[in-house]
Amino acid sequence: MLRTTTMIRFAPVNCGRLLVTRFLSTPREIVRYNLLKKLGHSAWVQRRTMASTVTKNSQGPTAIVMMNMGGPGSLDEVEPFLTRLFTDGDIIPLGPFQQKLGRFIARRRTPKVRKNYEMIGGRSPILPWTEIQGKEMCKILDTLSPQTAPHLPFPMFRYANPLTEDVLDRMKASGVRRAVAFTQYPQYSCTTTGSSLNELRVQLTKKNMTNDFTWSIIDRWPTQPGLIKGFAESIQAILDTYPKNEQDDTIIVFSAHSLPMTQINKGDSYINEVAATSYAVMQQLGFRNKYINAWQSQVGPTRWMAPQTMDVLTWLAKKGHKNAILVPIAFTSDHIETLHELEEYIAEAKALGMTGVRRMPGLNDNASFIKGMADLVAGHLQKNERFSTQFLMCCPGCNKESCKLRKEFYNKLVKQRTCEPLISETQNASGICV
Repeated sequence: MLRTTTMIRFAPVNCGRLLVTRFLSTPREIVRYNLLKKLGHSAWVQRRTMASTVTKNSQGPTAIVMMNMGGPGSLDEVEPFLTRLFTDGDIIPLGPFQQKLGRFIARRRTPKVRKNYEMIGGRSPILPWTEIQGKEMCKILDTLSPQTAPHLPFPMFRYANPLTEDVLDRMKASGVRRAVAFTQYPQYSCTTTGSSLNELRVQLTKKNMTNDFTWSIIDRWPTQPGLIKGFAESIQAILDTYPKNEQDDTIIVFSAHSLPMTQINKGDSYINEVAATSYAVMQQLGFRNKYINAWQSQVGPTRWMAPQTMDVLTWLAKKGHKNAILVPIAFTSDHIETLHELEEYIAEAKALGMTGVRRMPGLNDNASFIKGMADLVAGHLQKNERFSTQFLMCCPGCNKESCKLRKEFYNKLVKQRTCEPLISETQNASGICV
């Protein structure tokens, strides 16, 4: 027996002109709408007809929690964004003075960063792109996994709105039963996905919501076929803009966010997983072009990953190369580091004689990429996966308490739905921080 689901959302009165769809078809809906109108509320009604996708025994609604760094939604949000970023010891460790020093650095950097955001429109586009990706992904998911439909996308950002604590409240209000913590960092790092999951742990505990949802985690997906296809398609589209006789000589520069070498030397898997992604993309392209991995966005005087992206372009210019494509290999949508930073590199490279350096846009609404995300989540749900096998593995040189707490917390929280036993708290299993 199939049914049709109608979802109704309500907004404050000053949201603008009242928007109501033509689907207010039942007497109950009409009465409710008229009552809200009299009370001075504006409303919009979104009907999602899922006669072919939502079964009577559906386990949904299922939240697809899209975890990412985020970005300021306005110029006034730049300093709060930077403050959250620099006071997070998981991503930029500053020792015992993390909070005070982090706030100081944020204040010092705010004027410059504000100017950068002014140049790309006064806000980060990461939230609008994440909302588009989530909406389109969930449309496909409702068809691929009807037993867990409807699927509701919830962007959850670490350093900008919508923040973790606010998203949890919205999930509860939406009647969510099951939640998938879906990192939007395809390549795992304790500094990115690890930090987001630490914040989720803190907020679930603080809000006493550990039993409100059934959780599972997609913690890495560096070689997911849709991701690789999306990158390959986007690179090929840029290659096609060069003259035919120059295409094979164009260098592919995969540019990913850098990390401090102290983190890499502990054994963080990020560098290996970025390499796995770039290799898979070049394999998809038939290895017709030379390529190199490079690292961007270094902050501060300490030693970070090398080679840096601009150093690579400088080296290529000295070698006489004219053409290169900058590929934001660790990002799934455009934001400040793709729209501003990579464009700065292009301008500097042009001054050095590299007149054919071009930037690949973020994956954004690439259809292959979005279908790939839906396939990934559908497979995860259908297999009743908890998290990846690698998730409970510790970095050999890590002694951070937050990493230990994260692994212990999710080993308990994410319920086992297969025949394998849970790892006990006292079991000193290989690679488990206990």
